Amino acid sequence: MSHQTGIQASGSVKDTFVGARNGQYRLLKIVIDNEQLVLGSSRRPVGSWEKDYDSFVLPLLEDKQPCYILYRLDSQNAQGYEWIFIAWSPDHSPVRQKMLYAATRATLKKEFGGGHIKDEVFGTVQDDVSLNGYKKYLISQSSPAPLTAAEEELRQIKINEVQTDVGVDTKHQTLQGVAFPIAREAIQALEKLKNKKLNYVQLQIDMKNETIILANTLHTELKDLPKRIPKDAARYHFFLYKHAHEGDYLESIVFIYSMPGYTCSIRERMLYSSCKSPLLEIVERQLWMQIIRKIEIDNGDELTADFLYEEVHPKQHAHKQSFAKPKGPAGKRGIRRLIRGPAETETPSD
Repeated sequence: MSHQTGIQASGSVKDTFVGARNGQYRLLKIVIDNEQLVLGSSRRPVGSWEKDYDSFVLPLLEDKQPCYILYRLDSQNAQGYEWIFIAWSPDHSPVRQKMLYAATRATLKKEFGGGHIKDEVFGTVQDDVSLNGYKKYLISQSSPAPLTAAEEELRQIKINEVQTDVGVDTKHQTLQGVAFPIAREAIQALEKLKNKKLNYVQLQIDMKNETIILANTLHTELKDLPKRIPKDAARYHFFLYKHAHEGDYLESIVFIYSMPGYTCSIRERMLYSSCKSPLLEIVERQLWMQIIRKIEIDNGDELTADFLYEEVHPKQHAHKQSFAKPKGPAGKRGIRRLIRGPAETETPSD
């Protein structure tokens, strides 16, 4: 289940996606309007994908307005035509718009069909997403490029993560979302959970101070877990799931992101969605917590024992075509026998 911002594609956009996947369009510009993904513009192919690219893409990019652009290549994979997914987020656009588009990005990919998307390009200036910029992106993907000063600094930070104080005091924006500072009490609770001194930690966002704070550390059995999920507010939950699987006793940490949908304000949905990935990155890479499964739910009623077990240990479904026994000739067939020997033949009775 996916709950980024609650924004979904309109019916007309879904219909357009069907035609696009069949090759009718070269380009689709998708924007967010009235809490829906709607079609901003479309173009049909004229020349090759390279000849069409700059003349189709660049005029659609606005200086202060983010958007998504789906651009069709001429190549195909097993699912059909391959596409470039362009996330345009100009530097001078409002922060709220940047966050909204960042948080809805996964929804659009899911609605369109991720198997059709060959490459994803993120751009803040036109050079990032021009044809030349796209080709530079392909080169950078195929061979390691020299580190910039910022990348080298990030590499040093990662090397020294074990000594880093993860309770950062300032918020910062990343390509994946917005990283709010995490309160020290929340960090300490997560450490205790990792060391199995707690079995449940609930975090919430302090909307006023833009900080992730500790909400709850009550001891929680599996049967109690649905009661911990608020019906009118979003939360992050870390649960030590104790269970048996194939004869082994396991204790696995599960992350649950609960978002009750439209009972929350757009700002709350947007902030929780945007902060989720940076929070998990800190928990996994700096606290060294191993999270076995990440789950997103609407309400606590979904958290049954069977649901959680199947999420952590998905079944391998083997679809077998059942044999359909052909119907015999119409008419009287005699007494039906439950068991028939392999050498017996059926003799119709008069």
